[in-house]
Amino acid sequence: MINLDLTSALNSLPAITSARTLRQSSWDRTGGNKDNVTIEPGDSHVMAEIEGPGQVTHIWMTIAAADIYWARRLVLRAWWDGEENPSIEVPLGDFFGQGNCRLGQWWSLPFSAGPVGGRGLNCWLPMPFYDGARIEIENQGPLPAAAVYYYVDYESWPTEHGDLSRMGRLHACWNREAPTSAVDHSNAEAHFGFKGKNLTGDDNYLLVDAEGTGHYVGCNLFIYNEAGAWWGEGDDMFFIDGEPFPPSLHGTGTEDYFGTSWCPSEVYSSPYHGVSFAERDDWRGFSSWYRFHLTDPVRFSKSLRATIEHGHANDRSDDWSSVAYWYQTEPHRAFGPLPEPETRIPPAREENRALLDRCESALARLYGEAVSVGEGTDAQLTLFARMFLIGKEVDDRIQRSDWAGLAELLDSLGA
Repeated sequence: MINLDLTSALNSLPAITSARTLRQSSWDRTGGNKDNVTIEPGDSHVMAEIEGPGQVTHIWMTIAAADIYWARRLVLRAWWDGEENPSIEVPLGDFFGQGNCRLGQWWSLPFSAGPVGGRGLNCWLPMPFYDGARIEIENQGPLPAAAVYYYVDYESWPTEHGDLSRMGRLHACWNREAPTSAVDHSNAEAHFGFKGKNLTGDDNYLLVDAEGTGHYVGCNLFIYNEAGAWWGEGDDMFFIDGEPFPPSLHGTGTEDYFGTSWCPSEVYSSPYHGVSFAERDDWRGFSSWYRFHLTDPVRFSKSLRATIEHGHANDRSDDWSSVAYWYQTEPHRAFGPLPEPETRIPPAREENRALLDRCESALARLYGEAVSVGEGTDAQLTLFARMFLIGKEVDDRIQRSDWAGLAELLDSLGA
């Protein structure tokens, strides 16, 4: 018998089950140390192809790539039970909470990004299936993903196991509004310092619009605020089973939904909520937020529309993107196609865009030098190591918004 008590991992540890623990990974089948795969532009790599009933229990990944935007140009997909449309289709970095190609260390119960520099990506959300699972990565970028390392840990369950019928399948989708469309309240009366009212939720930012039976378990939200000032005065609104306004769940402010208060600008991690990235202490630039409903899932029988206002009464125009996670019965509503890779690139100030273009050219040149020598030779390994180390230096400066340091590094490379 398989123990399906997902309320506490510690509570279920003593249970002895008939499951078999297995793994599919990128280990070197020759017995050497090339424990990674290279994914060429336009190609896909199947990380796991699993038969029969079971459950993915953990995914770990790390990426070494010449593409500074790999986190948005690599796409993670997963299919359960032979379905036609993927249940997970998300830019890889965003799925693991590293939105806008901003990498940083953070942790929660279902996800973590560990050293070095948040590049050790982990997911522990259970992913059950009855008739097989397929997990793959597609490289939609212009350069090869030079070294992709991964584990997919899972359990194989007995075919007579019958409780899978009451288990939802994990789903995850990506959304972006760049920018959100601000509602003009200039002629409205001010209340507590803010103008305008929202009594419909129609213009809210959309986290997920799902049909079926299931429960929402959380999101990662990524913001780019160019205009300045506090961006997060908007309320969360969850419309369950097609209900009209006001919804069953109506919040009081974006930071309140994410379990914080009073317009925070500092990084904070906890099991269920936090701020995983904050570029500045004045709310400008990039920030990343997470909220996981592991003990308080939002349940729905027919549909769920999870939304948040972008500013009070949707009065802000910023760059919002997100990943929503939920479990539901199949079939699910098919996701729309992801935007083209170049339209997923994170925003940058105009004065920094030329530097980022130079980064792409410099790393592409270093990759070309490495692949031009004999494969597997000491010379090639030395050149790859140089590319990876320089790539990390480039990435570290981008994460810190150290544009002067980045320009100095590129000048030293003759880029």
